[in-house]
Amino acid sequence: MAQSKLTRRGLLVAGGATLGLAACGNGVGMNGASRLDARVDATRDYLFSTYPAVQPMAQNAQGVLYMPLMTEVGLGLGGAYGQGALRIRDATVDYYSATRASVGLQIGAQQYAHVLIFQSQDALAEFRGADGWVAQADAFYALPDRGVAMGVDSVTQQYPVVAMIFGQSGLMAGAAIAGTKYSRIIPSSF
Repeated sequence: MAQSKLTRRGLLVAGGATLGLAACGNGVGMNGASRLDARVDATRDYLFSTYPAVQPMAQNAQGVLYMPLMTEVGLGLGGAYGQGALRIRDATVDYYSATRASVGLQIGAQQYAHVLIFQSQDALAEFRGADGWVAQADAFYALPDRGVAMGVDSVTQQYPVVAMIFGQSGLMAGAAIAGTKYSRIIPSSF
């Protein structure tokens, strides 16, 4: 009887294969830009209809990055991938991919949507000018299902970037974007 032995290499291969499969299921295929814009529209509409208190903040923002579908998988090693669009005054100006790797006690898969609301022109310029912007743990994480209780001005002064995660489904507990790297992509690459 052969005994299976879980090696570090085996774990890396399994984690890489799982992340690869997750990324494959998240692509937009032919007509990538128009299909991604349609997903962004649906995500925006869902966010505003489900959590109406978010709409004024997004409308007054310098820009909003909509990530309609992040797919995350983990089995010891994990990762997440998604594509989205940056909108300024509700017009798409750039497309972005988001990737995140993680290590630790985790097992399962999930999907969720999220937005980054850029409340200041400086924060938006830093995001757009970076060659791979990484979300920080000290960003303000609003819970849209509990409403945006504080005034927009107090959030803007303290946190120039507001992150909201919503629409989570799957078999993993919690979703986070700290450590997620956002990179600009060109429409012909997806």
